[in-house]
Amino acid sequence: MDSQQVLQSYTDKKILITGGAGCIGSNLVKTLLAGKPRKVVVFDDFSASYWWNLPKHGSLEIVKGTILDEEGLKRVFYDYPDYVFHLAAHFANQNSIDHPETDLLVNGLGTLKVLEYCRSSKPKRVVFAGSGCSVYGSHAKIPFKEDTVSLTLDTPYQVHKLLGELYCNHYHETYALPTVNARFFNVYGPGEVPGRYRNVIPNFFWRAMHGKQLQITGTGDETRDFSYVGDIVDGLLRMGIVDGAIGESINLASSRETTVKDLAESVNEIAGSKAGIVYVPKRDWDKSVRRLASIDKARKILGYEARMDFKEGLKKVYAWLQENRALIESSISPNDALW
Repeated sequence: MDSQQVLQSYTDKKILITGGAGCIGSNLVKTLLAGKPRKVVVFDDFSASYWWNLPKHGSLEIVKGTILDEEGLKRVFYDYPDYVFHLAAHFANQNSIDHPETDLLVNGLGTLKVLEYCRSSKPKRVVFAGSGCSVYGSHAKIPFKEDTVSLTLDTPYQVHKLLGELYCNHYHETYALPTVNARFFNVYGPGEVPGRYRNVIPNFFWRAMHGKQLQITGTGDETRDFSYVGDIVDGLLRMGIVDGAIGESINLASSRETTVKDLAESVNEIAGSKAGIVYVPKRDWDKSVRRLASIDKARKILGYEARMDFKEGLKKVYAWLQENRALIESSISPNDALW
């Protein structure tokens, strides 16, 4: 099944996306709208995302609220969505270290609340945004495969992402809720702003665009499995319609290793920055030296393939940051500045 056939499965359907204004969510929204759905509802509190990141469209409804808010949940589930993509999260490992209770509330209780409303509204599918960078821990065998999960994790974010998967499994086994756990790996792409608790790629580009050195925490030989958001969106849409995915946890990744040093050099090259690289000590919680996912299961069940060339994906990120530079600069608070 090609991507266009997958998208056509959502024609005239009602889709709810929690956390739909972030990088993954906004790209998922734009893709879905091209498939002529009846309605796409984005439910987001905009604590880490922005209104301007979403398109204006007659089939798009945007509801501001948190997944901890009963009134907001009642509103977005009132129309009985056909599909639910639960992307809302208290994001980032360092953020969870700094705010562990908030992380538990949003990623634990918030996910539980969403699943309870799904149990009542009975959507065709519930796709949960898990984290392959979390559930495998820092010492799993490379490449990471879905049948391996660690109970020795390094941050509250990792613990609570695993908790979210366990809740989804429970609701599937106990209430026959058709859940799927998507395990993401280092997602990047247009739509993600830089900031204190953001990912390395937008932060590297933002520093390069301002003539700052790129700060590498560690030796630079650490590897990550950087996954382009367009590929991730295709995988999510497949998870929503392929019956074989129900009840499963599935890696969505590029299945390619890139060193952080190579990433930094590519960013400086694309941005035309001569500021160079500086090495700083690793954060205490960051014990992961290598990340590489197996996507054999995604290929077999979903027909998924990671297609974006890494350098081309980086160029798309840079172009998006340049195009939206004024909006980004007006959106970043002084406390969230990178320098």
